[in-house]
Amino acid sequence: MRLAILGDTHLPRGARRIPQRCLAECARADAILHTGDLAQFAVLEELRSLGPPVHAVRGNADGTELAALLPDRLELELEAVRLAMVHNPGPRAERLRRLRARFPAADAVVFGHTHVPEHARDDGFQIFNPGSPTERRRLTPALSMGRARIRGRRIDFELITLD
Repeated sequence: MRLAILGDTHLPRGARRIPQRCLAECARADAILHTGDLAQFAVLEELRSLGPPVHAVRGNADGTELAALLPDRLELELEAVRLAMVHNPGPRAERLRRLRARFPAADAVVFGHTHVPEHARDDGFQIFNPGSPTERRRLTPALSMGRARIRGRRIDFELITLD
């Protein structure tokens, strides 16, 4: 199973759009994960129009329509992998330990909010932040998204730079 992972799109904003390469990755995936801060319902509709099922959580910058529709956390079983999603992972210090405690049944947690790509693992548990495909922050060298591959009980994450 192939997953396309993105977050913090914050659209619409001026002339910004989700990059074509990101949309192509999403269309080829078996499922799309969005870690919140889509901002407007139209972004969710655009992702849904690509074909694969879209799983998304609510972010702090999501409009009222999305806030009413999306959960603040989500736990999925994809093949034999238990995957959790949340927008805000809390402070950087002790993040992996804290997310492991918050989602004890999960094999991995995907999150957003910081716009800073991150991948950490400990004893089979992983956390992953895909960064943002549309909005760079001071600590991020490039626009980015993530890709994951699930094979049985194993999930492998990969960061994709988009510029």
